[in-house]
Amino acid sequence: MPTCHLDNRALFQLQGSEAEHFLQNVITNDLSALKDGECRPSALLTPQGKILFDFLISRAGSDAFRIECRADIAADLVKRLTLYKLRAKVDISEIEQRTIAVSWQSDSASSEDDSTLTDCRFPADLNMRRHYGETPEADSARKHLDGLRIASAVAESGSDFALGDAFPHDVLYDQNGGIGLKKGCFVGQEVVSRMHHRGTARRRLLIVSGASACPLRAPSCALTASHSERSVRSRAPGLWLSCGSTGSKTRWMRGYR
Repeated sequence: MPTCHLDNRALFQLQGSEAEHFLQNVITNDLSALKDGECRPSALLTPQGKILFDFLISRAGSDAFRIECRADIAADLVKRLTLYKLRAKVDISEIEQRTIAVSWQSDSASSEDDSTLTDCRFPADLNMRRHYGETPEADSARKHLDGLRIASAVAESGSDFALGDAFPHDVLYDQNGGIGLKKGCFVGQEVVSRMHHRGTARRRLLIVSGASACPLRAPSCALTASHSERSVRSRAPGLWLSCGSTGSKTRWMRGYR
């Protein structure tokens, strides 16, 4: 079971009798489909439908949710959620944890510990787990995790897109369960719904593969394919994530992986 430690992430919790109702009306993920023992991608959007904050969300007991995000945006995300909270019966508190562990390819059965969660952004056969609380020892480098992330087309802000610049469809949130398209209103929902039902995307995330000696450099290297320019983002040996124009007539397959 290869395990990697992440020291650039932050955790906080929302708890209260109105926590689910409050989040359901604000973030992109459909919490009615969120099961115990799993974490799913989600985002808080601008009213114009662009990703203002991206994070992972999971259940943390009765009337409680755990949010994991980049450490450098955590304070701003808490401030924005507090702004939306108004008089809702929800308490937001920090979870002190300096290191989060991520493991994959485990042969063991699902843990009964509610602090070990399946990361649903990845294919099921990878058995990608995130460990909160007590973490197993690390025996693998971050570059190995990044290689799996790129091969699975899992985009993260900072590495692959700038906050305030990308729509959820640009980074495949419609494919990995990051958007609840049937749940009703949330911030930016009107723009996201219109983009989805029109069936066209101006930008999409793609995996680029090639020889390991290929002179592409991430980030911000320009790549041209089919007369459309794309920017190279995260990089692993022989693999790159690229996000850019698909052409106005490109249509995508709807559905989840």
